[in-house]
Amino acid sequence: MGILDGNSKNEPMHYGEIYDLWQFSMAAKGSISGYRANQYHAGDHELKKILGNLIDQAELEVSECDAILLSNGIAPAPSLPERPEAKLEDIPAGARFTDQEIAAMLGADCAAGLVACSQIMGKAIREDIGMLFGKYHATKAALGLKILRMSKDKGWLIPPPLQIKRELVEA
Repeated sequence: MGILDGNSKNEPMHYGEIYDLWQFSMAAKGSISGYRANQYHAGDHELKKILGNLIDQAELEVSECDAILLSNGIAPAPSLPERPEAKLEDIPAGARFTDQEIAAMLGADCAAGLVACSQIMGKAIREDIGMLFGKYHATKAALGLKILRMSKDKGWLIPPPLQIKRELVEA
């Protein structure tokens, strides 16, 4: 049996896996800070709930990625300081993000997360790491769908030009 046979948690990580775990954890730590700031800007109850779900997911990602790094003797990225709480009414109108802007940012963030998870899954040779990012991918896809549905329901979605079917006129 070689070093890559058996329990994947006992297999060594390659440098790409180490970097991907470290970078993904760092990005999730930044997302937590950003999502918390967006919670202060958001006025819509459903949007705030989705932001809470995104924070919970990012905290899980940090916890799981950092645990793998630490168990392999790698120091994870430092956490960011807690963001002070703010009230929506205290944020000047010109500095405040609207609910529509926040929803668009969240949708783009989920899409970028899907790409990152796919790339990490494709590079991983440790099955546990590939499966972990498969789990994250599925969760981000579900959260992205919630954001899309909410944006459609609330009239926040600005679609690109749509093709409307028309009858062809013969010349």
